[in-house]
Amino acid sequence: MTTTPQAVRRASPRTRRTVTPPDPARSLLPDAEPVRLLAENGTPLPARSDYPEPPAEVLRELYRRMVLGRRFDTQATALTKQGRLAVYPSSRGQEACQVGAVLAVRDTDWVFPTYRESMALVARGIDPVEVLTLLRGDWHCGYDPTEVHTAPQCTPLATQCVHAAGLAHGEAYQGRDTVALAFIGDGATSEGDFHEGINFAAVFKAPVVYFVQNNKYAISVPLSRQTAAPSLAYKGVGYGVPSEQVDGNDPVAVLAVLTRAVAHARAGKGPFLVEAHTYRMEPHTNADDATRYRDGAEVDAWRDRDPVARLETYLRARGVLDDAAVAEIAEQAEAYAAELRTRMNEQPTVDPLSLFDHVYAEPTPQLIEQREQVRAELAAAHAEEGDA
Repeated sequence: MTTTPQAVRRASPRTRRTVTPPDPARSLLPDAEPVRLLAENGTPLPARSDYPEPPAEVLRELYRRMVLGRRFDTQATALTKQGRLAVYPSSRGQEACQVGAVLAVRDTDWVFPTYRESMALVARGIDPVEVLTLLRGDWHCGYDPTEVHTAPQCTPLATQCVHAAGLAHGEAYQGRDTVALAFIGDGATSEGDFHEGINFAAVFKAPVVYFVQNNKYAISVPLSRQTAAPSLAYKGVGYGVPSEQVDGNDPVAVLAVLTRAVAHARAGKGPFLVEAHTYRMEPHTNADDATRYRDGAEVDAWRDRDPVARLETYLRARGVLDDAAVAEIAEQAEAYAAELRTRMNEQPTVDPLSLFDHVYAEPTPQLIEQREQVRAELAAAHAEEGDA
């Protein structure tokens, strides 16, 4: 006798077989707690097979670039106070994220930075003066993006998320194994471009790593006013993107997690979202007064989690660093800062009339009139200097 669907529905509970569907989010969810391989005092924590520790020589180079990066950051902040830069967003305290991220990718991969990634760009090997050109007030970035596979630093929040998705998709479409690394601040995850970029990347399996540096404040807005999610890493689940959260002041963990994320993307498995829990020690920029929205006790607590000291302690205990090596790296950092000071003290040659270049393909009558006004004013000023 043929069993009808109605007969199946009327069958007794004993004859039914309950099948539990697989949880589609299981493989997408981040760890409940941020991945950590070093304690705050620099002692090692139990090893993890899913996030193997990078080789000792890589960790030593990570330390060297972090020290140089911090000295660069301090020097750039001083240059801003001297009027040599128009603005500078410091990334002091975020050295593990800035340097660990660029060490996880190849030179042929593309990096999409925000305005705060100056340290990451010099760690990538880009000329520091070229990095600071944009922040000096020039109308374009100082380096050639195609030469260094690094997009211009992005001031609008989250637009780089869409750019990274598009480039990664295009590279994959042409059969290249290029990975795009997009830096994001916690505030940028509240912008539409973040969601559009990660959704596009997920649908087309674009090889992008979205790296969120959660430094707890979007200028003055605390994280609690930005999201109700358990952590920003959980935002990947809604788009079908695997994610992870990591202690952003643990350099070993940051590099280990990002290495795995990059490998995931390069293998054609689509995008990966990483959230690093870190802290911005300095104000948002030199124009910000951070004391208006956070107190000194909070800053002091994070100072005790210094990523540079944390890695140095660990590498000394392993015999990878000693006093001589630490002193040598510190000397390199001072020489690097001295050269930067010398070069930044040279006045750039600027043509005021270039202000009118590339505004329109064909200059409008109004633009031509304004340019001639400026030309006349410059000529008059030169004539007065000659008479003097």
